[in-house]
Amino acid sequence: MTKKNDSENVVNGETPKRLLVVDDERAFGEYVKEVAVDLGYDVVLTDKATDFMSSYIAAQPTNIVLDMVMPEIDGVELISWLALQRCTAKIIIVTGYNPRYIELAEDLGGAKGLPDIVSLTKPVALRDLRNALS
Repeated sequence: MTKKNDSENVVNGETPKRLLVVDDERAFGEYVKEVAVDLGYDVVLTDKATDFMSSYIAAQPTNIVLDMVMPEIDGVELISWLALQRCTAKIIIVTGYNPRYIELAEDLGGAKGLPDIVSLTKPVALRDLRNALS
């Protein structure tokens, strides 16, 4: 599939903000969605890592919130896949588990050329989430 050029989607001189959230904790995903909508994002939310790839292609996000530890496919695999897609979206990595997962993902993303990775530890404070999405 071909990725649309963002310049084709410019509205009033600004590229629309699109957020893709993947987190197996549905309540956390809804929290992120609510905050992002308040910040002017169009949001696609999935709680299944297996749906992430098709959602990514369809949504063409400018930002991604990615849980590191999920059933079936983990965040490290998704980071690698995003690098293969030449992802330019800002990636916000979240986990409630060992902070080493975040370090691993940041190192992997940097090594694979992903341009913008931010990390947050659950529970994520509202201020921190808003700052990461801004």
